[in-house]
Amino acid sequence: MQRKAYVPGVAALLVALFAAGCTSGSDTGGTDDNSNPGNAGTASAVAEPGRYRTLPEPCGAVAQDTLDILLPGIQQLTNEDQQAKAYEGTPTTTFDTDRKVGCQWKVESTDATDHLLVDLERVVSYDNSVSDDSQAQALFAEQQTAAHLPEPSESATSDVSSSATPGDDASASPSSSSSSPTSSSSSSASDGSALADLQPRVLDDLGDEAFLNDVVSSSGSTAQQRTVTVVFRTSNVIVTVEYEEQPTTVGTAPDSKEMQDRARNLASELADALAG
Repeated sequence: MQRKAYVPGVAALLVALFAAGCTSGSDTGGTDDNSNPGNAGTASAVAEPGRYRTLPEPCGAVAQDTLDILLPGIQQLTNEDQQAKAYEGTPTTTFDTDRKVGCQWKVESTDATDHLLVDLERVVSYDNSVSDDSQAQALFAEQQTAAHLPEPSESATSDVSSSATPGDDASASPSSSSSSPTSSSSSSASDGSALADLQPRVLDDLGDEAFLNDVVSSSGSTAQQRTVTVVFRTSNVIVTVEYEEQPTTVGTAPDSKEMQDRARNLASELADALAG
């Protein structure tokens, strides 16, 4: 009879101990994600989206007054229909206008043939841990590296001599008088400084980050074609302005400063439009 009375008491004690053990294990064991501070919010953390969700219509993004400066041949067109068509430009082929758009213009004048391309790309990250801005920054860095910008130099002479892009047939020298600049003693320091200011370089006054490239190419005895490219990033949008000019006179090259100023002014207008 005593044994029968003892068994229920032991069972009750075991139940109590087991319940206490489970409670203690929950406090100290920690297989529950909610009990681990390191896991709090990890699954729900998503990188910020970019500022821009759409892109402007590219052919209407450049004002007519700006096109008159970049493409002087427009003003020489006497036919109103041809002039209107020249102002309109031609949209570039794209499969997703929410992600990438562009427009190009090409106009001939008595002095030269000018070509302008404006390209806008809205970068979207497909990785929830990487923001659109970070993805755009990485893509911009790739484009800047591919441009092979010369390293800045304190010496004007070395600035001039380093202007050619390594491995390319085209020269990146902004000098319009010679494709192989020399370091003759007659060159003044001011001339060297001016050339250094026109070298392909990083720009610090445009968008979040920007660079400019300036390349002169020629084939045989034909006129030299100059291409000035300005690329800048604003948040998750990368804008490219490509401005080309080929004179009709053999043996001449377009003026570097003039073309750079025109391309940079257009890039600034586009940056202001995006910011607004």
